[in-house]
Amino acid sequence: MTSSLLAQDPTLADFGRDPWWLVLGKIVFAFAFGLLATLLGVWFERRVVGYMQVRPGPNQVGPFGLLQTLADGLKMAFKEDILPKAADKVVYFFAPTISVICAVTALSVVPFGPMVSIAGHHTPLQVTDVPVAVLLLLACSSMGVYGIVLGGWASGSTYPLLGGLRSSAQMISYEVAMGLSIVAVFMTAGTMSTSGIVAAQGDATRLTLFGTEIPAPGWYAILLLPSFVIFFIATVGETNRAPFDLPEAESELVAGFMTEYSSLKFALFMLSEYVAMVTMSAVTTTLFLGGWRAPWPITLWEGANSGWWPMLWFFGKVIALVFVFVWLRGTLPRLRYDQFMRFGWKVLLPINLVWILVLSGLRSIEDWDSRGKLIAVGIPAGVLLLATLFWPSRRPQPKPTAQEQVDSRPYGSFPLPPMDLQVPPSPRITRVVAEREPANIVAGSDSREV
Repeated sequence: MTSSLLAQDPTLADFGRDPWWLVLGKIVFAFAFGLLATLLGVWFERRVVGYMQVRPGPNQVGPFGLLQTLADGLKMAFKEDILPKAADKVVYFFAPTISVICAVTALSVVPFGPMVSIAGHHTPLQVTDVPVAVLLLLACSSMGVYGIVLGGWASGSTYPLLGGLRSSAQMISYEVAMGLSIVAVFMTAGTMSTSGIVAAQGDATRLTLFGTEIPAPGWYAILLLPSFVIFFIATVGETNRAPFDLPEAESELVAGFMTEYSSLKFALFMLSEYVAMVTMSAVTTTLFLGGWRAPWPITLWEGANSGWWPMLWFFGKVIALVFVFVWLRGTLPRLRYDQFMRFGWKVLLPINLVWILVLSGLRSIEDWDSRGKLIAVGIPAGVLLLATLFWPSRRPQPKPTAQEQVDSRPYGSFPLPPMDLQVPPSPRITRVVAEREPANIVAGSDSREV
């Protein structure tokens, strides 16, 4: 195989031709990647947060504490498995597995690299791809919430139930913003296939400035910056990570939906959060960061996107996004529930709708001449600028002073205490003090003892 052949982007026609053993190997690789990244993710988070908080982090079990997560898993396996008396035994048992399975399933449509040669077979580094692969990612993200909701309901306790209800409301709120963010990707790439979206980001956008063509970045994280920011915020909310970890808020709900779980079931719930974090980082890399394609300085090397090298760039981007997840947890405090819901419905959703409207307008005038584009963009931009400059400001009315409030009270109102907070002394105090003072009477020469 030549390097040019190995560097080509896979298409939908390249899937479904692999032998059974190669398909099985891809499935095992995707599953192993999810679990291994989860185990290392727990260690990575503890080390990074420890560094941020000037603590050592795990450093005793294994080199650099790398075996600490394995030791925690063994410890949880030998703990007592407690089943609440009021729990629904079947749902209580299967709820943790739902979250893990849905998070791992989403990796099946994530491209890890280009076309490669494995044992003489020309195959893409991806388990499978379909024309609506991104919708499959959204479905897996939505289905994963059922594990949390059912786990909280099946525990038969109040705090887990409240945590499950919070998770369902959280999913409904932020799933809308996430879906609208991906609409911008569909409009720009012209496909819902994950391999097609990565291929679309490989072609640099050409900008014409004063008659000169200038290559612009092809990553949608730059071209569709508002969509990228909103999508990443929505992924933090979808994965129940801080500062959006309200379903498991220990200050309000003890431990939320996991309160009644112990032993391996608790470990599955804990690890499902990290599996979802790694999976959503991989999805964000695919949709907005060019997927397995190398960043700009590395692309100067001709073979950067050929062979097995693209897997290294893909894993590097995923690790960078996981670091941002950990950074947020070590930096931001948890939001109140009303702030969280207001942020999703009143901030992210309106901004997303306006951005989709603007992007649709820009896409509709692509075939116009330069003068028409200038008029179509300049007039709305000028109107928006004037509206921003001359929009009346909402200056708060000056608050009246205490004396002005007293003077404006109607006649016959109840009496008020002194407004200067200085209570005059009671006239009775002087009399009482005078009565208690000892009498200083000097005995005269004519005094006699009675």
